[in-house]
Amino acid sequence: MAYFAMSSYAEFAPFYDAINGEPFERIRQILGFIESYNPEAQSVLELGCGTGAILAGLGSGFSLTGIDRSPEMLAYAKRRCPEATLVEADMTLLELGACFDVVICVFDTLNHVTNFDEWKKVFHGVRNHLNEGGIFIFDVNTIGRLSELGGMAPWVHDFEDNTLIMNVDFDAVALSSWNIRIFEKQDDGSYVLHQETIQELVVALDELRQALTTNFDLLEEMDLQGNRPTDASGRALFVWRRNSSAT
Repeated sequence: MAYFAMSSYAEFAPFYDAINGEPFERIRQILGFIESYNPEAQSVLELGCGTGAILAGLGSGFSLTGIDRSPEMLAYAKRRCPEATLVEADMTLLELGACFDVVICVFDTLNHVTNFDEWKKVFHGVRNHLNEGGIFIFDVNTIGRLSELGGMAPWVHDFEDNTLIMNVDFDAVALSSWNIRIFEKQDDGSYVLHQETIQELVVALDELRQALTTNFDLLEEMDLQGNRPTDASGRALFVWRRNSSAT
């Protein structure tokens, strides 16, 4: 969850890595996709790079670039991945003046763009920033996932003497609201409240696929169990290749 329509994460950034842990499995998947579909890749761009956990995990074999709208998150990314080029930018208005072999956008970052026309702008920007044969790896939360979260009781998680309470409101139509509260324990035993409210847009997967087919060719798609994802899946992960005939 690294991209927000507003300049969020000022409150959440200091706690992000402690709450989410290290993304070892997602890094393994990304490296596997690169090895399978673009093994000669030398450059990677991450949209919504957050604290830089993914970039740092990809290793030193790539030229790394990350963008995010949160200066607070980028400050942590600079420390975690000092060799990367980091840019404070809006991924719906992508203009970096460079092309890459791989573009990634993971941990439902795309869902945080709350208008589907803006998703299409992201896809257009990705196409324009991919080298010939370049691949686009991304994931999204699905209708099924957000419906499940919306029906759950608030999630309570204790970490480093602090407490996270999160609940998701979802009307099963399009937008969900993630209400995040972090109670940070102070030296005197009191707590300071940090609060964020985040919206996510969910899109039917067939509509998503249709929006990509003009400029990309589908290489692989899977849900959390490795099957073809549906709107009932928990999450959908995609790999697309830039279509050389696209305009």
